[in-house]
Amino acid sequence: MLTHEENERLTRVGPGTPMGQLLRRYWQPICPLAELTPQKPMKRVRMLGEDLIVLRMPDGTYGLMQERCQHRGASLYYGFLEDDGLRCAYHGWKYALDGRCIEQPFEPAGSTFRERVCQPAYSVEQLAGLLFAYMGPPERKPLVPRWDVLARRDGTRAIYIHAVLEANWLQPMENAVDTVHTYFLHGHMMKMKGIAAGQYYLRPILNYEFEPFEWGIIKRRTYGGENPETEAGHPLLFPNALRVPTGPFHAVHWRMPIDDEHTQIFEVEFSGTPDGSDADQREEDIRVEYLPSGMTEDGEYDMLTFPSQDKMAYETAGAIYDRTVEHLGASDRGIALYRKMLREQLAIVEAGGDPMALVWDPSQNEIIRFATSRGQAAWTQAEGYFERQAASTP
Repeated sequence: MLTHEENERLTRVGPGTPMGQLLRRYWQPICPLAELTPQKPMKRVRMLGEDLIVLRMPDGTYGLMQERCQHRGASLYYGFLEDDGLRCAYHGWKYALDGRCIEQPFEPAGSTFRERVCQPAYSVEQLAGLLFAYMGPPERKPLVPRWDVLARRDGTRAIYIHAVLEANWLQPMENAVDTVHTYFLHGHMMKMKGIAAGQYYLRPILNYEFEPFEWGIIKRRTYGGENPETEAGHPLLFPNALRVPTGPFHAVHWRMPIDDEHTQIFEVEFSGTPDGSDADQREEDIRVEYLPSGMTEDGEYDMLTFPSQDKMAYETAGAIYDRTVEHLGASDRGIALYRKMLREQLAIVEAGGDPMALVWDPSQNEIIRFATSRGQAAWTQAEGYFERQAASTP
């Protein structure tokens, strides 16, 4: 179990909080590209406890800035999008995409007041049909990681937007290193409801492993029964994503914190072409699907799908799970490892360093694939990575 102070440190994500500062060092998904059009070029979003507007400029570039104008606090969502910036509808102050105030109507001629005003604004980039935001220190901005699911050309992609979770981001992320919940929550639950989709998870679990590596944690299961198998493993991508191999499909799930008590799950699924040929799918052609809430008309979890089953587990633990009353068992060692990794990376950021799993070199970012070894060598390699990182911390 954790102390109250430790639980607060790992769950709170707003500006100035330790976890908020760590998560802001990584690119986070905002919304599908398809949600912004020339006819509707702005969208309100809430990320990491901040109310923001993502916007599509007339030239097709994208921006993200705080919703409330620095002048008198009116919403910029109702403003006027012009060629060089966003003009507030209240008094006409105009902001460039980098947040600089470039016009202040009604101020005296020659006034330099606008030079002392800046609207909080963040970098935006597009990849695989999604818009991503970087909300950390501009001088420490890494590259957007081109995970294989996002960057491969020998297949097609689809985007799935899950129903908003009324739960803190850490609840779905800890589930990503909980390898045994799948037997009852998915396999047995599906069987009891007469659904074959969970059959894969009903096999006896003989062993499960967790290996830290440079991008996060690899988890693996060894199944027995009539169809024994040792999974190749799928990574938790630090700090808040999971790469999932699902038969012929592969996916990345991000658990983006909306605020302390709400989480948005974005999923990109990749399906390879049968012959490995280039599918040449354009970003604007990527299908976007919004998943149903998973709730019945009377407010119960329908428990008929994996998302609904997971949603029940996340939300019924409370908006922010009180980990001071938990009782972790031997099967929860992946959760303990993940929390340890979070604490280590929090300390590095607080000491002025760069956390793990950031991408800086464009030559290493064409396509990031996962060639993961097994056993003690992987542990040693990962521990050496953490040691090198700690040594480089100012």
